[in-house]
Amino acid sequence: MFKVGVLTASDTGSKGEREDVSSQVIIEMIKPIGEVVEYIMVADNRADISEVLRKWSDELKLDLIMTTGGTGFSPRDITPEATLDVVDRVVPGIPEALRSMSYQKTNRAMLSRSAAGIRGGTLIINMPGSPIACREYLEFLLPVLGHGLEILTGSVNNCAREDLK
Repeated sequence: MFKVGVLTASDTGSKGEREDVSSQVIIEMIKPIGEVVEYIMVADNRADISEVLRKWSDELKLDLIMTTGGTGFSPRDITPEATLDVVDRVVPGIPEALRSMSYQKTNRAMLSRSAAGIRGGTLIINMPGSPIACREYLEFLLPVLGHGLEILTGSVNNCAREDLK
């Protein structure tokens, strides 16, 4: 089981004016591969988001951090920028694949600015703020996410598909 953190970026949620449903979807759906050991909701503030991502990666050594919220076009939507501020290596394939899958359901998928990357031994993935989109993203992502985390954490060192051996 991987150690997971969930960070919600929401101005209204951090003030108690909006229920954080998206994080609950993530927490429930991630159970087959990991345990959520950290959760926080912060305002859409780049420095605050980056600080949590750094702490959870560097000090708590979480395997996976999933953010929700702050990936749209609003001037306050800065979660991808905060993520890119802290990652050592960008993982463009994850958001590209998620947008591609989501585009089959809604053309609004092209408006997602989600990012993903690795900081040390931690994979950080930005998820949308919509509970429906979080569920769809995770249904698509979970079948490969565990393998990616196994490679990242060193618990598996072979990435070749079985049919190619």
